[in-house]
Amino acid sequence: MKLIIAIVNNDDSAVVSSSLTTTGFYTTKLSTTGGFLQTGNTTLLIGAQDDEVEKVITVIKDHSSTRIKEVPTSASFGRGISAADVKAKTHVSGATIFVLNVEEFVKL
Repeated sequence: MKLIIAIVNNDDSAVVSSSLTTTGFYTTKLSTTGGFLQTGNTTLLIGAQDDEVEKVITVIKDHSSTRIKEVPTSASFGRGISAADVKAKTHVSGATIFVLNVEEFVKL
């Protein structure tokens, strides 16, 4: 058995979660904030059998969108110009997924 931890953009979380449920996978949702972009994400915890992991990843991939976001730079520009005033564009992935082995699963 595997524990899949999927970090998805809040804009995609409803459709990803709904699609996983429709496909037969149950999720636990956690509200999270990324350290780099400082924006809201949804972290989904999904339990799946070893042979179902690729199916879960495919559902998440099919319903997650990549984006271009503007982020503050960390450059110093001298007097009167704050680094927060200068933005850089960065590519944001549709989802970040971790797959972990589960030693034991107990449902009470």
